[in-house]
Amino acid sequence: MNKFDFKNKLAIITGGAQGFGLDIAKKFLSFGAKVRIWDIDETELKKALKNENNPNLNYDIVDVSSFDNVSKVVKDITKNSKIDILINNAGITGPTMELWNYEIKDWNKVIDINLHGTFNCCKSIAPEMIKNNYGRIVNIASVAGKDGNANASAYSSAKAGVIGLTKSLGKELAQYNIAVNAVTPAGAKTRILDQMSKEHVQRMLSKVPRGRFLELDELSSLVSWLSSEENSFSTAAVFDISGGRSTY
Repeated sequence: MNKFDFKNKLAIITGGAQGFGLDIAKKFLSFGAKVRIWDIDETELKKALKNENNPNLNYDIVDVSSFDNVSKVVKDITKNSKIDILINNAGITGPTMELWNYEIKDWNKVIDINLHGTFNCCKSIAPEMIKNNYGRIVNIASVAGKDGNANASAYSSAKAGVIGLTKSLGKELAQYNIAVNAVTPAGAKTRILDQMSKEHVQRMLSKVPRGRFLELDELSSLVSWLSSEENSFSTAAVFDISGGRSTY
């Protein structure tokens, strides 16, 4: 496993109480980073903190769909610290059904958390990174944002939006030594799969040439490099980790 030097770096990881987010947090901690995991689920946050028992791990209860909430937490953190790394991981899949049967409230919730949440965090934290002339932002998109998954129009649209946001913001921040990239994972065995029907999950898996789900460690390793100082040139890019499902 590659090792990166994250000493004296502070990372914010949204949706960090479980799944991709928590695994990325563990990897960053092993590299010496200070990590703050954000989530709306206080029970899971407390459980993660207890299980890891690491003085460099802290949490904030944050609703990423609320700009006011995100902005307030960022202001509190940056009174005494600078934010070096932002991982926009918080997301939900929403219901599995045809677009014409989608409830408006469900559509709005998926877009609010997955896309607006990414915007809110970037809008709040990017100015702080500009002040420091340094930053690494990784947005967790999805292969669905490239291909579009049937019966997942809201999720596919939100993740496609995250890809577009990444490309725009990466160009805007390139002059400040701030890298902004996205990753597009295929399905992994996390709790997000519980939000989908078994048929939908099987359909997703059948499209992956490698014939298996993504392992958490495989994603966190890619995210670690993108978040490191070694990634000194790549920005506004999309890094595929779909097991061969997407070839662009």
